[in-house]
Amino acid sequence: MLKVIVVDDEPLARKGMLVRLAAFAELDVVAQCSNGDEAISAILELKPDVVFLDVEMPGIDGFAVLKSLQQKQVVLPYI
Repeated sequence: MLKVIVVDDEPLARKGMLVRLAAFAELDVVAQCSNGDEAISAILELKPDVVFLDVEMPGIDGFAVLKSLQQKQVVLPYI
């Protein structure tokens, strides 16, 4: 089972992603985040295998989330 976090500031986009991910029994969505701060906290705490990360969010965008995680030496595989 792969632990997944979905990050998007738009509730409808998050819901759409969750609906699509529900088709994959091997995925366990362990958190949903609506902003960059929540994403950083959830990633550090839950240590997911996969993060679906929106890059255009107000405040801390997806690129800033990645930069923050890199500074904390958290490594996430990405595509």
